[in-house]
Amino acid sequence: MKRRNFLAGAAALAATPAAARPLLPLHDAPRRLLSPPFVDGGGRELTLEAFRGRVVLLNMWATWCPPCREEMPTLDRLQARLGGDDFHVLPLSIDRAGLDPVRRFYDEIGIRYLDMYLAEDLRAMLAFGAVGLPTTILINRAGQELGRLVGPAEWDSPRAVSLFQSVISQGRN
Repeated sequence: MKRRNFLAGAAALAATPAAARPLLPLHDAPRRLLSPPFVDGGGRELTLEAFRGRVVLLNMWATWCPPCREEMPTLDRLQARLGGDDFHVLPLSIDRAGLDPVRRFYDEIGIRYLDMYLAEDLRAMLAFGAVGLPTTILINRAGQELGRLVGPAEWDSPRAVSLFQSVISQGRN
């Protein structure tokens, strides 16, 4: 993409009222997605394959990232509301100090419904094509990327819940 086209697109987006912008811009067609290995809170090694069959909202974050910390309660509430056999919020920490800071952070702010996951920072950022934190990727039941957002959002807002419910119901047909 030429720089001029990128800047024109960015200017148009900035001129659009926030309420009119898509919460999570969706792609025209699902995209293939790489999955580096990561571990869960119990130290078990996983990939996205472990979640096949569910719609997944993967959120790459770190405890040292202020916008990540701010949006984490909204992800917890979203998991409490929609989490189950059809939908899973996967908060993938890239903290270099391991799961201990994640555990402390969860305890500190009262995260109750989110599981813990940890990935090697550089490996995960490259595999998922993340250019900043937080990066959130919506993944369909087949493990393909439907859309992504770089930056924080209110993931339990009525708009967000409606979007996720729509994606979940599409996969059931």
